[in-house]
Amino acid sequence: MKLDLHTHFYTEQFFQTIRDLPSEFSFDTSSTGQTIITYRGARFFGVTPAMTDVNQRLEDMDRVGIDVEVVSLSTPNVFFTDGEHQPAVARMINDSYADLIARHPTRFKGFASIPMDAPDAALKELHRAIDNLKLNGVVLLSNIGGKPLTAPQYRPFFEEANRMKLCIFLHPMIPANSESFREYVLGPIIGFPFDTSLAVARMCYDGMFEELPDIRWIIGHLGGAVPYLMERMDNGFRDFADCRAKIDKLPSVYLKRLYYDTVSFSPHTLNMVRNMVGADHMVMGSDYPHLLGSIDRAVSSIEGLEISQEEKTQIFSTTALSILNNV
Repeated sequence: MKLDLHTHFYTEQFFQTIRDLPSEFSFDTSSTGQTIITYRGARFFGVTPAMTDVNQRLEDMDRVGIDVEVVSLSTPNVFFTDGEHQPAVARMINDSYADLIARHPTRFKGFASIPMDAPDAALKELHRAIDNLKLNGVVLLSNIGGKPLTAPQYRPFFEEANRMKLCIFLHPMIPANSESFREYVLGPIIGFPFDTSLAVARMCYDGMFEELPDIRWIIGHLGGAVPYLMERMDNGFRDFADCRAKIDKLPSVYLKRLYYDTVSFSPHTLNMVRNMVGADHMVMGSDYPHLLGSIDRAVSSIEGLEISQEEKTQIFSTTALSILNNV
């Protein structure tokens, strides 16, 4: 069995909502005629048919042998708009995921979107999505309108998430200081793993992983630069008192408890992460149907690793099934 935990599904209604509500995101056309979403005028991502076409998605899943997709709403999620409008957008997309799963119960699961800038509504939607709609976790971004996940206003949500043993998929957002990422589509290429790394490091040193140990974090894009920087973060703990103020263990102790999706597709980096955290802390991801993703390489990159079949099975399914909610 193969589960894809990093794959994005949108609805036409969601895209229309981005058009209708004022924000820093807008629609445009690329030089090749593709419909694109821009952020502050810079290309953000291109719209592909499979983003809204369930039949094409199923055909591609069957072609490469993916049994189940855990769909999520990618960047900008519901955070393109303010706290007043986020609850309605979150309910809309979560209901659409519940409908998709009801129509194809053996093929899809879903991560809920949460209106984090409306704290009361966030808790209400969390329980509606997990308890009533029976979705399988939550997707959050590495920053929310430029605010870090460690901001005090988000703490009640994470305390409840910890109580619920919630599975949270951490997906990147463009860094808050985005000017340097405007050229060459650097936002998704470089800015995304940069901001993931920043978010994880901040949560680690801030004590979130220490104080809220029961949240099951899946870090997108193989953790950004986190695995590569793990020893450097340990050195920061050793060398700087500020990095020891809220934690009493080396950062690597906490970072090895996290889960990392395989959206890198490089055999060298996949092997590195497997050697660092173990196959039991890796899950398959494709980033389908975005251009930087690959549903084909999601499968072939794992199949090609020189590891045991048991470890491949852990990455393809066993780990995922052990950390998702409502499975």
